[in-house]
Amino acid sequence: MSDFGSILLWVVYPYAMLISFVVGLFVRLTWFRGGITAVSSEMLEKRKLMIGSILFHVGIILAFFGHILGILIPKTWTDALGISDSMYHLVGSLMMGTGAGALALAGITILTYRRFTNARVFLTSSFSDLMVNVALWITIILGLASTLSGPFFPHFDYRTTLSVWARSLFILQPQWRLMANVPLVYKIHVICGFAIFGFFPYTRLVHAMFMPWQYIFRRYIVYRRKPRVGR
Repeated sequence: MSDFGSILLWVVYPYAMLISFVVGLFVRLTWFRGGITAVSSEMLEKRKLMIGSILFHVGIILAFFGHILGILIPKTWTDALGISDSMYHLVGSLMMGTGAGALALAGITILTYRRFTNARVFLTSSFSDLMVNVALWITIILGLASTLSGPFFPHFDYRTTLSVWARSLFILQPQWRLMANVPLVYKIHVICGFAIFGFFPYTRLVHAMFMPWQYIFRRYIVYRRKPRVGR
């Protein structure tokens, strides 16, 4: 790939998706907050929704924080703590990452199957709903494939290439050349992941950003029984 193509893919595209994420959240929060909802279809089918939703949410939350830690914590920090590369990859990446990805994949597979095969759920789904399910399913599969492909790329270390590139985006000094020798499966996973971030505010996924924190900190509601009127 030419330098121009690499800059488009690993500099322009990530920033475009991040800007879309931030601007989209601002617009939804400012002018369309009333439309922020998960649009539950529980009344149409409950069993698959409950199982798939629990598996997906637990898995995706663990995978999300795993990605954050893998990107934000430099290799030099784990080296200073005496954590060897083999232990880091075995415990952190392979065992925990695979476990979280497997849960998320099982959940999104159930939810996607439900949305496409249940006639009532399918008919009440928007095009955006269908595409979100498919996009998440593909991205999670690519993430698992990236994790499990480690033995096939023994000389590749994402913490000295991909993670450094990701951190460089946030300090506005993108080191796009670090992505040159990253395996293709990782690159496609990154591209799909940024696409989900870019379109996140314009889909039902946005409800995850607006948890009603007021329910946690509000005062207790006291219910009093209506006194009986004596006869």
